[in-house]
Amino acid sequence: MATLRLGDIAPDFVQDSTEGQIRFHEWAGNSWVVLFSHPADFTPVCTTELGKTAALASEFAKRGVKPIAVSVDPIESHSGWIKDINETQNTTVNFPILADADRKVATLYDMIHPNSLANATVRSVFIIDPKKAIRATLTYPASTGRNFDEILRVIDSLQLTDNYKVATPVNWKDGDDCVIIPSIQDPAELAQRFPKGFRAVRPYLRLTPQPNKT
Repeated sequence: MATLRLGDIAPDFVQDSTEGQIRFHEWAGNSWVVLFSHPADFTPVCTTELGKTAALASEFAKRGVKPIAVSVDPIESHSGWIKDINETQNTTVNFPILADADRKVATLYDMIHPNSLANATVRSVFIIDPKKAIRATLTYPASTGRNFDEILRVIDSLQLTDNYKVATPVNWKDGDDCVIIPSIQDPAELAQRFPKGFRAVRPYLRLTPQPNKT
């Protein structure tokens, strides 16, 4: 299949999960979604990742984000694994885990990389906006746990830059200065959009306080 690219509509699907059958686009509704895959159940790195996702429930919620995980193991396996996650990570898994035994979702989203893992999914992440467009992707090898601070940072950047004419510079995090996009040159528009002012390091590199912070 063709590789999914940024801006593509995230493929819809119907698949079983630990919270019943999921019709993906319907389930997503008007929320942002983080869809992320796991090589297998009862694996150590995945256990820590799912525990962290559950622990970050309030952070996802305040950003209007629904997390959903996928593994190619069946529901019965997921159910037993969730008990381990809750016990070892001191949390409660509060999001669905797709049981992708037929690899329908893994195939739609090109999550199986045969030169890395022959039959299991690599650690893929898809950040999907309320219009169902894929806005960011991250792919990690099976041996490397994902950085969920980075996933939240990317979501913060996307939501900010969707609403203001800014971009976020290197290592930006919520509250830091932003970059004014180069297409805005009119002084009146600059004054209207950026009442806190800006600092021109170069004509093309202008820094302004984050617009949505008081």
